[in-house]
Amino acid sequence: MKIKLKALLAPKLSRRNFVKTGSVLGSLAAVASSVTLPFKSNSASAATSTAPTEDKVVWSSCTVNCGSRCPLRMHVSDGEITWVETDNTGNDEYGHHQVRACLRGRSMRRRVYNPDRLKYPMKRVGKRGEGKFKRISWDEAFNEIAASITTIRKDYGNEAIYLNYGTGTLGGTVTKSWPPGGSLIARLMNLNGGYLNHYGDYSTAQIAVGLNYTYGGFAANNSPSDLENTKLIVQFGNNPAETRMSGGGVIHHFMEGKAKSNARMIVIDPRYTDTAGGREDQWIPIRPGTDTAFIAAMAHVMIKEDLVDQAFLDKYCVGYDAKTLPASAPANSDYKSYILGLGNDEVEKTPKWASSITGIPADIIIKAAREIGSTKPCAIIQGWGLQRTANGEIASRAIAMLALLTGNVGLNGGGTGARESSSSIPFVRFPTLQNPIEASIPMFLWTDAIFRGPEMTATADGIRGKEKLDVPIKFIWNYAGNCLINQHADINRTHDILQDEKACEMIVVIDNHMTSSAKYADIVLPDLTTSEQSDFCMDASAGNMPYFIFASQAIKPQFEAKSIYDICTGLAQKLGVEETFTEGRDQEGWLRHLYQLTREQDPSLPTFEAMREQGIYKRFVKEHFVAYKDFRENPEANPLKTPSGKIEIYSERLASIGQTWELDADETIHPLPVYTPNFEGWEASKQGNYPLQLTGFHYKSRTHSTYGNVDILKDAAKQEMWLNPLDAQTRGIKNGDLIRIFNDRGEVHINAKVTPRMMPGVVALGEGAWYAPDGQRIDHSGCINVLTTQRPSPLAKGNPQHTNLVDVQLVKKA
Repeated sequence: MKIKLKALLAPKLSRRNFVKTGSVLGSLAAVASSVTLPFKSNSASAATSTAPTEDKVVWSSCTVNCGSRCPLRMHVSDGEITWVETDNTGNDEYGHHQVRACLRGRSMRRRVYNPDRLKYPMKRVGKRGEGKFKRISWDEAFNEIAASITTIRKDYGNEAIYLNYGTGTLGGTVTKSWPPGGSLIARLMNLNGGYLNHYGDYSTAQIAVGLNYTYGGFAANNSPSDLENTKLIVQFGNNPAETRMSGGGVIHHFMEGKAKSNARMIVIDPRYTDTAGGREDQWIPIRPGTDTAFIAAMAHVMIKEDLVDQAFLDKYCVGYDAKTLPASAPANSDYKSYILGLGNDEVEKTPKWASSITGIPADIIIKAAREIGSTKPCAIIQGWGLQRTANGEIASRAIAMLALLTGNVGLNGGGTGARESSSSIPFVRFPTLQNPIEASIPMFLWTDAIFRGPEMTATADGIRGKEKLDVPIKFIWNYAGNCLINQHADINRTHDILQDEKACEMIVVIDNHMTSSAKYADIVLPDLTTSEQSDFCMDASAGNMPYFIFASQAIKPQFEAKSIYDICTGLAQKLGVEETFTEGRDQEGWLRHLYQLTREQDPSLPTFEAMREQGIYKRFVKEHFVAYKDFRENPEANPLKTPSGKIEIYSERLASIGQTWELDADETIHPLPVYTPNFEGWEASKQGNYPLQLTGFHYKSRTHSTYGNVDILKDAAKQEMWLNPLDAQTRGIKNGDLIRIFNDRGEVHINAKVTPRMMPGVVALGEGAWYAPDGQRIDHSGCINVLTTQRPSPLAKGNPQHTNLVDVQLVKKA
């Protein structure tokens, strides 16, 4: 017979006790949570008495912001989740495989039954950030929020009400928090005069804007499953093994495709990542913010050695050389002239020139250029980390140049230089209605919009929809997001802005846990987890096997927590729009309605009841997605959404913006993807008091900050600062030592990870650790945003949170 190892090892996490468990025992339980082992005993009754009695198994999902939506099968006994299993449908055949969750998703019950769970509505009684609250009723909370909305609308107008960026729950139809304009909060506010919009996000602000000027729209790339057709994979800062784990993530499709093609792989990253991890053929460490110089030097080699695809550049592109340069452009302002030193700067972009900037030896630059230029098809892929720099818009366009120079766009096995794309199953989403407010701010500048909103203009701050803001932000909705504090830059500056109650007058946080951001709320509302309600959840990184999940309610709501639908319904009632908001439906009624609309578009889908029973629906897609394939086959019939209809290496729009926007002396907006030093980049590190470049990375024990309060995950992958042995030796630091990381913005104390997996001159912290300051504003959890800048990038006004200078010292024992 069999008994479940979970029954012997895992402590019961109850809503009644919310006990924190020991790290060793808890870690064993997490690994064993879906394991069954054979058990032999002479006493059947003894084994029977040990085994738990299970009432039911319920399909649910992990809906955090990792790109996957992994199915979870919640084993429920006596109304409580006892252990978590993952997908058991399909087999190990790629394309029909099981979508197996990573250990984060498998620890879901430890999020549901976490000591940090918010239990009931609360009102702040101390200063913002102190975390001091008193319990209030739902009716009191609804009345206070409704009264504040009414007053602020009367005094300032709806432009003063802001929906903050939050990605704590993604993929759902009812429960989605991102984009904020697609959330139920947006529907509620659109029925009450609207709210201040934002554009961009913390993940993709620079690449979304930058590559828009190259390809038109949000640039696509081939699906990761298409790697089975390639001969060479070139990864710029792309790390799906840590950012998009699990059977539903990019890494599974990536590895399956690579295994079929046996393609060589080059990884360019200052940190030796888990995606490299022995799978790579070459790791090229590079100084952060210098990718554009590296690419320019490779372009120089390709041009000099006749390795560029001239026919592709002539037919599909604008501005590679003088033949396709727009009439409005000055002479010698094409990309080829820039590379050969014939442009305004008169600098030839040789490998020797780039080597001094990037830290990459010239012979390695030459070898990489020859391999990329002579191997076809070649898949050029960039992650989103390197565009989160001070000139990330230019860097993202530069990486696309490798795909353009080699003519790999629109081909199986090729690529565009963007992040990988995926197939999906169309699904009708919750209607949020039209926002009456036209004004929109860059999402990274919301703190500025609090204290200097009316000073913010289109040409200086990227305001869209009008020339300037009329009022500052006075009311903030923060739903399922930790960006009020933890995930926003320069935490100490943000703290000072938010503590001024005369500036922003009301902050409402809706979340599952008492996060760092929740401590800055005026009103805190406890939200349900996925396990406590039903919703449809869509995958985001499915490769050639898109799927969606019917996540059913596994347990009753804990304590006094309510769903976002019921929260918005209660507020709609106070604001006099309940009937219009609900349209006479409860949450399940909306799920049935939206699914019926979806089935009308795709009758092959199962019925609602069948979906509830089977939990997951998968669809095999035979054809790999190839970005811009139609454009390549017939550019006249399938033009891009650029002004020329072609790929724009030289952008007339950027040339105009660069001449008309208000820019600082060290900021660049250029029609070409040219190299320009970053503020707080490598060049600056040689001149000031902070000689080390600090960059962040997505850490495998968290999805951004989600799961950051699950003890067994924190124990399994400890938060440490990575630094090279050479940098450690000069500072007297050994592996495991407590160190201080500091600059003019703040200070963090954390243990050191001394490793050759980090290039010299660069240090790294996993982002998302929960901010834990002491009385002197020193953080002791390793929260990188104590050290990052709120100065935005020039074009997208996005977050340059990987452009920072710091120093590191040993913390001496008292």
